[in-house]
Amino acid sequence: MIKSSADKATGFEKRFENVDTVVFEDSIAASKAVANEIAELIKLKQSKNENCILGLATGSTPKGLYAELVRLHKEEGLSFKNVISFNLDEYYPMEPDSVYSYVRFMNERLFNHVDILPENVHIPDGKLSKEEISAYCNAYEAKIEALGGIDLQVLGIGGNGHIGFNESGSLQNSKTRLVALDHITRVAASKDFGGLDKTPRTAITLGVKKIMEAKRVVLMAWGEGKSNIIKASVEGQVTNQVPASFLQEHRNATFVIDKSASSKLTRIDTPWLVEKIEWTDKMARKAVLGLALSLKKPILMLTDADYIENGMSDLLADSGPAYDINIKIFNKVQQTITGWPGGKPNADDSKRPERAEPAKKRALIFSPHPDDDIISMGGTFKRLQEQGHDVHVAYQTSGNIAVADDEALRFAAFVCDYNEKFGIKSSEATLIYEKAVDFLKNKKDSEIDIPEVRYIKGLIRKGEARATAQFVGLPDENIHFMELPFYETGTIEKNPIGEEDIKITMDLIEEIKPHQIYAAGDLADPHGTHKVCLDAIFESVKRLKEKPFMDDCWVWLYRGAWQEWGIDEIEMAVPMSPGQVLEKRHGIFKHQSQKDGVVFQGSDSREFWQRAEDRNRETAELYHQLGLAHYAAMEAFVRWIF
Repeated sequence: MIKSSADKATGFEKRFENVDTVVFEDSIAASKAVANEIAELIKLKQSKNENCILGLATGSTPKGLYAELVRLHKEEGLSFKNVISFNLDEYYPMEPDSVYSYVRFMNERLFNHVDILPENVHIPDGKLSKEEISAYCNAYEAKIEALGGIDLQVLGIGGNGHIGFNESGSLQNSKTRLVALDHITRVAASKDFGGLDKTPRTAITLGVKKIMEAKRVVLMAWGEGKSNIIKASVEGQVTNQVPASFLQEHRNATFVIDKSASSKLTRIDTPWLVEKIEWTDKMARKAVLGLALSLKKPILMLTDADYIENGMSDLLADSGPAYDINIKIFNKVQQTITGWPGGKPNADDSKRPERAEPAKKRALIFSPHPDDDIISMGGTFKRLQEQGHDVHVAYQTSGNIAVADDEALRFAAFVCDYNEKFGIKSSEATLIYEKAVDFLKNKKDSEIDIPEVRYIKGLIRKGEARATAQFVGLPDENIHFMELPFYETGTIEKNPIGEEDIKITMDLIEEIKPHQIYAAGDLADPHGTHKVCLDAIFESVKRLKEKPFMDDCWVWLYRGAWQEWGIDEIEMAVPMSPGQVLEKRHGIFKHQSQKDGVVFQGSDSREFWQRAEDRNRETAELYHQLGLAHYAAMEAFVRWIF
């Protein structure tokens, strides 16, 4: 059975959880643990001269698992000759050689690299006619039954709790079938298909009944983005609105998750409700702010009774009465608010988030994509520049895949028309645009952009980023386009972070010698571009740590358009007036290719400027609800200590 050295929770501590849940430090360690269990099962079956029947999943979650299984095969001799696999699902309609097909995914991630027999691989057929699907699905289940059922089923989990493509509303006795995909599922998948309009509406999926009949089920989930649905699946009621909750009734199921995905579980989020804890300042702040918000009371209005009735009597006994705790927490939260993100010159900085000296700081803002700077911290960006700091912005990737084809075609066609009008025929640049126009006019949905198209899309985003930085007031020499190599694959799938990415990042930091580094701290998707860019910064800072200039460097983390820091986590909150909110909006508008139909919209239908304004306003409202000053909006930051 899977065990984690990081997860030492007892049965008592897990009493809110209705299914075995094991928490690992990160997805890498978790994937290795699952791979080891599968490997041991395969070897056990081999020793008995039996087949091992595996149910397999696709998507970003099991990538690390398959990489480790491939390593075990190549380096430790694990054989897959006795393995018979059945995949959960496939989009419909879907050609097996399409870049979007799960057949191709499984071949590239696992089957092409191990010795599994081709006849032992089963993946739902996405090229059938609709009339053939029912009989095909019955035969698919019959094959599983004839082999004695699935020995171990690997699962991921969707944002709505789906397992396989068994969406909300699926019943426990549902069979393998063609299903209509939920809008949430399609939106989540749209990043892989280059937009919602190109994303399939239907899929073939193994039914819940067959999943529940598996002898062993392991569900994996990574990242903060999965934390809410994990809590609902593990601690909530069993309901067909959250199909993963059915696993609470499975006789041998385990949820294997990383720390980020576990963050909303009761034993992690509110451990004082589970056991007696040591009340650190951080834990007390989290508990008190959560209490105030849940009771809709300002911090200073909380009473002893409020503490006692909500499981916080230990804190009251340790540090009470309530009045004393309230004052302490109120002051701490108030001290996070500053209109001087670079520090206020000639001021007492003992209770401010940032140092007063040096009065003029070199600030380096890292932006994973060409618009994250203005979307996530545009007010702070402009404030730093206006207050006389030496501000630099570094765009880590080109962001080229987020430009729609029609936008690139319009841009390229304009250049071609201009060149034709003025008789510019033979230049290399002209040939680039002509080749791009020809490709885009004939592009198939399954085709990857050619280098010429990627160049033009990157050029569009570079121009928009430069316009934004100039709008803020930066000179050209303070605008840096890093174009990290890991990103430049032309597909959604990116390369792992490499030494060249780290070297480029280190060289820029060493060149600028910043007093402040601002970086995107989004951890919702552990495989996403933001996380890879953050890892490059963290590794670079660690390697440069011994340099003398790093003694004066502080790292502040902001968050993107997708989420915000918890109110208890915020260490610097920069308020904005209504006028400053409008200025930030105008800065975001410089990114015209990201307006009116964003390629990677996500599950949120609002445009990025609307998300940013709503999120910043909500942060300000939380401060107001807690009894602090009322601002139009706030941008929030957490300091990373290296």
